[in-house]
Amino acid sequence: MTTAHHPLAIVGGGLGGLTLARVLHVNGIDAPVFDLDTAATDRAQGGMLDIHDDTGQQALRLARLHEQFLARVHPGGQALRVLDKHATVVHEEADEPHGARPEIDRGDLRGLLLDSLPEGTVRWGAKATGARALGEGRHEVTLADGSAFTTDLLVGADGAWSRIRPLLTDARPAYSGISFVELDLEDADARHPEAAALIGGGMFFALGDDKALLAHRETDGSLHLYVALRAEEKWLETIDFGDTTAARLAVLEHFADWDGALRRLIADADGALTPRWIHALPAGLRWQSRPGVTLLGDAAHLMSPFAGEGANLALFDGAELARQLLAHPGDTSAGVHAYEEEMFARATEMAGESAESLDVIFHPQAPAPLVDMFRGLDGRER
Repeated sequence: MTTAHHPLAIVGGGLGGLTLARVLHVNGIDAPVFDLDTAATDRAQGGMLDIHDDTGQQALRLARLHEQFLARVHPGGQALRVLDKHATVVHEEADEPHGARPEIDRGDLRGLLLDSLPEGTVRWGAKATGARALGEGRHEVTLADGSAFTTDLLVGADGAWSRIRPLLTDARPAYSGISFVELDLEDADARHPEAAALIGGGMFFALGDDKALLAHRETDGSLHLYVALRAEEKWLETIDFGDTTAARLAVLEHFADWDGALRRLIADADGALTPRWIHALPAGLRWQSRPGVTLLGDAAHLMSPFAGEGANLALFDGAELARQLLAHPGDTSAGVHAYEEEMFARATEMAGESAESLDVIFHPQAPAPLVDMFRGLDGRER
């Protein structure tokens, strides 16, 4: 079998990898994106994202997609409600139609990026199983189907459990102490009007006792809920998620003294419940720059989701790597090094913020510290 060669190859078709491909494309450089899914519709893409003006939106400007992005944002998505476990509203903010962090469905954003690339850019069903250095900056990537390709610049945009990361560092994600269970309430206004009224149109927090209910309204009219707990890593393994009724009851046991309206968000869930372990790479992770390979997004700086930075950093990483490569024509190593130095600094700052936000949400006095944080932001953009 002939091994294909690419001057630049991207492993991972998430937001960061697609942004890198798009910014390069609009500047006359096409690079293949290798993704493990067999098609764009293989997996649900998750819930709503707030895209920050100074990172995610800046990346979309460099990708020449900002106007199309604004046409897809979710009206009302910047509203906010914070409740305690008794369902008392302790803080509320109205939507900011022209705020700096508009909400968009992750699937819609990924679709926008995919549609902006030439047909064939994304090589579907191309799961990377390993990578090795060949010398002089070249690398070989092997795929699950037994094929392989070589490249002069390998970009690992392949998420938390990156197959490319071991080329640069031995660091691996560690369990953060927080477990999620995701669920949905479909056609909320018609089928779950009490839940729809409780959650409102934007982001919703109900906090207490090292637990949290985090929810938002999606563009299809459903409510997406994350049940979050400080828990032993093996806790989720004790629940049979193949038995949805039993799984609901097992989760509800941890909310026995919470208000009935909050408990019904779990009890009335439609469809299966999905377990999620929240992992993070060490804050401040760095590696020595090496010829011909780098990382972006979660592959480089996986962090907890509590500061809302992961998707924004992935978008920004992709755009900034492209920008630095374009700024150093003929000197890929210089472009990668410049990108990495800036990426390390911003990732360290954001990982610290994410860790602090985790402690605020799961604080012994929650929700008071979260309310204090939001009130401290009065007069500034959230």
